[in-house]
This record gives sequence, structure tokens and C-alpha cells, in this order.
Amino acid sequence: MSTSGWAGALLLTLSCAAPAQVAVLQIQVVEGDGAVHAPGSRAARSLVVRVIDETGKPVSGAAVSFHLPEDGPGGVFAGGLRTEVASTGSGGVVSVRGLRLNSIPGAFQIRIFASKEQARAGTISNQYVADARSGVAAQARSGVRKWIAVAALLGGGVAAGILTAGRAGGAASTQTPAAAPAAIAPTIGQPAIITVGKP
Repeated sequence: MSTSGWAGALLLTLSCAAPAQVAVLQIQVVEGDGAVHAPGSRAARSLVVRVIDETGKPVSGAAVSFHLPEDGPGGVFAGGLRTEVASTGSGGVVSVRGLRLNSIPGAFQIRIFASKEQARAGTISNQYVADARSGVAAQARSGVRKWIAVAALLGGGVAAGILTAGRAGGAASTQTPAAAPAAIAPTIGQPAIITVGKP
């Protein structure tokens, strides 16, 4: 076989042995999507994603980055930054832990990007920081119920006013309690003059 023939056969062998390049990536959020966090807390659950190719096969060695919003509801990752980067393992899975939430209530999104070779993919995970005021409101309603019980022991007029507020869901009512009927004062008629003996 000529030199050119050997070179061609070697090139063909190397081409067959080389792994096929990844053409398309897909990101699946496996765990942690839609989580609701207490304000100022550390996330109890990890955010776990899986990267697969166009055939559904897990992609190992893909670089995955997670990005938190710069302002508003959100927080920082365990390292104190708003961006975290990791690589997928043999099952195409990667996770981030230790997300620390801020105290701004509302919805936010974690943007997720994956890349390997020339392939790229992106997705989002919706997250929520709970409103601490909802807990305060619940405590306030509980407090109103306790005051209703105490006021009931003090008398009808006071209890009636607080019960009106209680029916309004804990909010102050514009209605005033009915006034108690005025006490009936005793009346004395015209004095009668009685003379005894001679005038």
C-alpha cells in the first residue's frame, strides 16, 4: 500500500475513534423549581438540573452557570456571589446548595446556562421569597381572638365593639358599638304640704 493509502486509512480510523461532538443541549430542572423561601433564610433544598443531548442521553462535563438577579427579591449563593458555576457529572447532573435569600418579598428567576463544545442551552427556575407580613397578620388575627375572649368577661358593651372588629377579619370596623341604655333616674312628684294643728 502506498504512503498516501496508509495516511488515508489512518485518518479514517482516527475519525471513527473520535467521539461525536454534542450538537444540541437541553436543561431539565430536576429539583428545587418553584421553591418558596422564608425571607433572610438559607434555602432548605438544592437546585438540581440535568443536562442531556438531543437524544436524551446525559451529557457529562458540561459547564453550567446559575445567575441570580442583581436587585429585588433574590440573594447570593454559598460563596457570597450572585453567580455559581459547576460541571455535570457522569449522569449529566449538577446542583447548587446554600442559597442565602434576602428579605425582599416576591418572585424571582434563577437563569441557568449550559455549554459543551459548540452547543449551548439556557432555561430559568422560578423561585419565591415569602412575605413576612403575612405571618404578622396571622398573629394579629390570633391576638384579636384572644382579646375577644377577655373582653367577653368585662361586659357586653366592650365585647360587642371588639366582636365587630373580629368579624371584619381583624381590621378596625367603622361601626361603633350600640350605646347602653341610660339608667332610669327616680322622679319625685309635686311635694304635698300637710299642716298639723292650727296654722
